[in-house]
Amino acid sequence: MDWPLFATFLAACMAAATTGAMFAPGAWYAALKKPGWTPPNWLFPLAWTVLYIAMSWAAARVAPLPGSAQAMALWALQIALNTLWTPIFFGLRRMGAGLVVVALLWVAVCATLLSFWALDSLAGLLFVPYLLWVTIATALNFSVWRLNTGPQPAA
Repeated sequence: MDWPLFATFLAACMAAATTGAMFAPGAWYAALKKPGWTPPNWLFPLAWTVLYIAMSWAAARVAPLPGSAQAMALWALQIALNTLWTPIFFGLRRMGAGLVVVALLWVAVCATLLSFWALDSLAGLLFVPYLLWVTIATALNFSVWRLNTGPQPAA
């Protein structure tokens, strides 16, 4: 393992995670109608910590490989979209726009997983939990958007 390379990718993930602290869900999100299958609040930071470590590990495995340029460009795209979603959904409170971003994120994560898999099967496998989590996040964003089409809570 190239630890400085891993640390660089982890730093990019931590920059994305910072948006969660800057744009916390707060009272506005708590007041929204949510489906019964919504994961508990404590699970989100735990899941993202594990996912960011796995994403960083996968990227550190793929980055030094010959022919990894497209895979790394896709990694950059998915972390950019990952970073963008929180300020749009929680900061601007734009659930529909958040849905567009998370759908694009899902596509980018799929593409990254496939490109990583082609270069290093373990790196591809490390992206599977991320794809599952983004699938849940997309469904949750869609459900919250649909359940809250009327006037929004002022909180």
